[in-house]
Amino acid sequence: MNLAQRRCSVKLIFSLCLLLISLNTFAQEKRSPFWSQVRFGGGIGLSFGDGFFSGTLAPSAIYEFNSQFALGVGLNGTYSSLKDRYNATILGGSVLGLYNVIPEIQLSAEFEELHVSRNFEESLGIEDDTYWYPALFLGVGYRTQHVTIGIRYDVLYEEEDSIYANAWMPFVRVYF
Repeated sequence: MNLAQRRCSVKLIFSLCLLLISLNTFAQEKRSPFWSQVRFGGGIGLSFGDGFFSGTLAPSAIYEFNSQFALGVGLNGTYSSLKDRYNATILGGSVLGLYNVIPEIQLSAEFEELHVSRNFEESLGIEDDTYWYPALFLGVGYRTQHVTIGIRYDVLYEEEDSIYANAWMPFVRVYF
């Protein structure tokens, strides 16, 4: 990925964050019945070491219909690279459903669609690729106030195309 593409990716992720912050500010100012049921959250990830770097920004918002059921949407932006090997840009979105069996136990279903663009160093002889990757996660977690900690499973997992190491993944979900 060249410098212009990296800057474009960073600008897109930054713009998405500003949009969610603006929506949250608007929601707090209006205090309408709809916005009082909307919760904002998401995730931030950073990983690096021995020539590897990966950064993720994944903002999301949910609407709580009642104390048991919520639906929401999310965005995902990831950039990763391995020195002298490859770099990848991953952008996409998701739809999320949450069901609280009891206040402490939360079941979740999330459909995620990601656009993956991987660029390999020419010396490796591997062809660059660009593709869409779907994932359908079913999960269960322990919930306390704004935080849920749990595990989820991708029922559509394909080892060759997935950006994830395996189908099982722990998660931490935070909504305010």
